[in-house]
Amino acid sequence: MKSGRIEVLNKLGLHARAAAQVVRIASGFESEISLHNENQIANAKGIMGLMMLSATQGTSLLLEAEGADENSAFEAIQQIFETRFGEEE
Repeated sequence: MKSGRIEVLNKLGLHARAAAQVVRIASGFESEISLHNENQIANAKGIMGLMMLSATQGTSLLLEAEGADENSAFEAIQQIFETRFGEEE
């Protein structure tokens, strides 16, 4: 299992469009991918769970990927968070 913390950097947080990007990318991997915000856990392949995390700018999330392509999956999800989902500051 590959896990680590990622921070929500974009101004609008993990809103619908950003969550849809996570789902689109996560769905391309075989691995199980989840995001954790305190006691809440969301499957990265389901938009409703991601929206329920209520992750605003500055929120630190735990990202976990487990499976045959876990390293690639982790890096792909980490990358979209680091690039602010393509949004401006």
